[in-house]
Amino acid sequence: MKRILAILMLICAQPAWADILVPVRTIRAKEIVTAEDLAIKQAEVLGALSDPAEVIGKEARVALYVGRPVRAGDVGPPAIVERNDLVTIRFRQGGLIILTEGRSLGRGADGEVIRVMNLSSRTTVSGRIAPDGTVEVN
Repeated sequence: MKRILAILMLICAQPAWADILVPVRTIRAKEIVTAEDLAIKQAEVLGALSDPAEVIGKEARVALYVGRPVRAGDVGPPAIVERNDLVTIRFRQGGLIILTEGRSLGRGADGEVIRVMNLSSRTTVSGRIAPDGTVEVN
């Protein structure tokens, strides 16, 4: 009986139309998305975002084109470290803290892992970006 009900539900299922977010202008990668850049459209698109709060103030990771749905992977937190920026590298072990200067080899936002080059030793290490823009390595 359960199997028959499941089959009937699949056969009778209708597409579910929902409100999705679409850009009203082309937004290039690395641009910050504002409320004026978005419109709500009714469509059936899997994975499309519908809440403006999930997009406004975020950085476009890829180009967003007019009328196309915005997906979660298309936007992210704004980068606070750009490629080739001078950054402070922080190593912390117990009560010991070592700070040195480095150059970022990538760009990223708070919490993301990037590679940096220690300028004194020319060694490349990976570290997590802190909210203040320093890179913490272990």
